[in-house]
Amino acid sequence: QVQLVESGGGLVQAGGSLRLSCAASGSTFNIINMGWHRQLPGKQRELVATISGGGTTNYADSVKGRFTISRDNVKNTVYLQMNSLKSEDTAVYYCRAVGPSVYWGQGTQVTVSA
Repeated sequence: QVQLVESGGGLVQAGGSLRLSCAASGSTFNIINMGWHRQLPGKQRELVATISGGGTTNYADSVKGRFTISRDNVKNTVYLQMNSLKSEDTAVYYCRAVGPSVYWGQGTQVTVSA
């Protein structure tokens, strides 16, 4: 089992920045990929960014050039640096870890005011 705990969400003005963190614990040696998804009000959860154990990254088109995902394999933590935030980035952000199973964090709210 893998447990994921997110932190770093909050309220920010448009154009501002936030950094999300996701700390993994438990059977972390089984984790292959980690990433962030988000769920906008009334919509389905969508992929934001992923990163492999080797550091290969993948981003949604809507966040390319603004968000950066990184990973500290020693601390078993994945980060999402979010810059130039827009009101449409307002969502609950979820950390996800993929190994033998898929694990989700509890989510952290990000609110961007116009």
